[in-house]
Amino acid sequence: MKSITINGSKRESVGKKATKALRNAGQVPCVLYGGDQAVHFTAPELAFSKLVYTPNAHTVVIALDNGETLNAVLQDIQFHPVTDRILHIDFYQLFEDKEIAMNIPVELVGSSKGVLNGGVLRRNNRKLRVKALPSNLPDTIEIDITPLKIGDKVAVGELDQEKYRFLHSDNTVVCQIKTSRTAVDVDDEEEEEDAEGAATAEGGEATPAPEAAQE
Repeated sequence: MKSITINGSKRESVGKKATKALRNAGQVPCVLYGGDQAVHFTAPELAFSKLVYTPNAHTVVIALDNGETLNAVLQDIQFHPVTDRILHIDFYQLFEDKEIAMNIPVELVGSSKGVLNGGVLRRNNRKLRVKALPSNLPDTIEIDITPLKIGDKVAVGELDQEKYRFLHSDNTVVCQIKTSRTAVDVDDEEEEEDAEGAATAEGGEATPAPEAAQE
């Protein structure tokens, strides 16, 4: 999985007055959990743009000004209810030998046969929660929808779970092709084409009527 580096400064004072002063200076108070003890630090608000305002999933490398480097994932984020500015971010520390749960975006590739025939693609889950070791976390869950016809669907139980496992039931629907008023079923279309071909073949094999005998 791709990683984003956040350069931060460790802080000792965590009171409300100190936190307010940091926000006024354009800094975001952050806390890293999961280790022996919580790590409090701050970083410029702009440093989080590629991490927060994106549909992609990333791990984070927190590089502190004391030379310490910590691997983490974004756990929770608080926004101001009016200005939508970032107020606070919680991170969870990663360890190579410990599994972590993350929401991974679903990427659909290919052109569905059902959609080409007028069906409607419905994305029931745009993200799926998986659990794996940090080194096995995928950037996306890729699903090839090319073979899907009208009425077909893809469930979690059909997806590859070799390096990670899904925290959903196997019958959880990820995407499906729904019918519409203009939809034409692929099988029906193929049957019609076969019928037309057979009729043409029969017409071509007909023998002309014999000419009348001359007197």
